Amino acid sequence: MFDSSFKIIKRIFLAALLVSSGQAFAVDPFEDFHEYGQLSEEEIHQIHKGELLYGDMEFGFMVSRGNTNSTSFKLKGNLYQDFEKWRNQFKLDTLYKRDRNEETGDEEVSADRIFVSGQGNYKLNVKSESFFIYGDYERDKFSGLEFKSTIATGYGNRIYQGSKNKVDIDVGPGLYRSVADQDTATEEDETKTGYLLRLALQWERTVSSRTRFNQDVSYEQSLSGLNSRLKSETSLISKIMGDVSLKFTYMYRYNSKPEEDKLKYDSELSATFVYSF
Repeated sequence: MFDSSFKIIKRIFLAALLVSSGQAFAVDPFEDFHEYGQLSEEEIHQIHKGELLYGDMEFGFMVSRGNTNSTSFKLKGNLYQDFEKWRNQFKLDTLYKRDRNEETGDEEVSADRIFVSGQGNYKLNVKSESFFIYGDYERDKFSGLEFKSTIATGYGNRIYQGSKNKVDIDVGPGLYRSVADQDTATEEDETKTGYLLRLALQWERTVSSRTRFNQDVSYEQSLSGLNSRLKSETSLISKIMGDVSLKFTYMYRYNSKPEEDKLKYDSELSATFVYSF
């Protein structure tokens, strides 16, 4: 399943690059949209250069009553700093959901996750090249783990730049650590630490002056016989009013060696509001 999913993502990515270069199709299917955006990501960073924080916050809230009784809340953040030598990015992703047990009438938590990450890119003298330091922390109540974290460092570069597309990659070695849930852990699997190779890809396509498409993929290959992980986020973001946008997202996660009684993959499909500042 993992190999097939990775191949599909790879094929979509290569096909999109061919479309944008005009070498594969005479007509670009995205041309049906309006005039392309006036500001590139680099120009946006230049506008906010030196500011303490800028970026966007994403939020969604849903309450269902009747045949289905549930409450869910989602909060995400994507924040930047752009200084003379460093460009930093901070991410926050939370999900909380409660469902009513129809047999007992009690409300039970069915999702409780928080993920935070930070990456600093030190700008090298060559354009678009950088040296990066990355770290993340994730706590998911239903993963079978108390928490897991990654730290990595390596080389980053923009491998493609077009009028509508840009693709950035980061690659480098790192360290992974996880601590099992204390309620289910044994001495053997309580704490796991190992080396890994991290590869991250960010593809952004300007669809129109109000719409953009993002594809973020990160893959961590264990070098110590532990679990390898893939995370893919596909999103379409469209501005609806001022600094407020509507975002549709498909999230896919894969874990080659999940905890006992857990599936190797999970996915999310969401529609949320985004506020940019």
